[in-house]
Amino acid sequence: MERCAHLLVNDPELYKGCWLNSFGYSELRVEIGCGKGGFLAKAAAAQPDVLFVALEKSANVLVIALERAVDADLPNIRFVNMFAENLSSLFAPGEVSRIYINFCDPWPSNRHAKRRLTCQSFLEMYKQILNDSGQLYFKTDSLPLFEFSLREFERSDFSLIEVTRDLHKNGPVGIMTEYEQKFYAQSLPIFQCVAVLSAERTCSFK
Repeated sequence: MERCAHLLVNDPELYKGCWLNSFGYSELRVEIGCGKGGFLAKAAAAQPDVLFVALEKSANVLVIALERAVDADLPNIRFVNMFAENLSSLFAPGEVSRIYINFCDPWPSNRHAKRRLTCQSFLEMYKQILNDSGQLYFKTDSLPLFEFSLREFERSDFSLIEVTRDLHKNGPVGIMTEYEQKFYAQSLPIFQCVAVLSAERTCSFK
């Protein structure tokens, strides 16, 4: 952890509204629940001019993601050991250009629906921190969670510009997480949607 300390932000609330100025980047993207950081490392390497801030609540898992970022020499990543419920205390309105939610806990029980990262209360929080052209990328292997999420996006007045129920049907698309690579190897479908704040965009279904 000491070797990776420069990428771990212990007082993230102090950067609210000034992440870009503080770290010298022009665009801010956030991954909620980065896990071991496989997706994050590849995304940051492909976009060196973008600042990526990753939230992960599990300290044990976060250490692996930190080590991966340090080993790959990725200065455009910062990590926060915190859960998504505190998101609005970390980012100012309109500060974030994109949010990634990859394979979050589906919380299958109906009594736990409010814990799902795509429930309406979370979506309203995401709307606050996204800028006018902001995007939310959501991927899951859970069809019930995906269908639930589509309804919640509609309730929260997001527009869906992409909805696909078998993302890798014709071969790998985009950057995969560790989970996603396993699912793809097993020929299991991956569900993805991309949501935007503008209500005037047209949804394309695949």
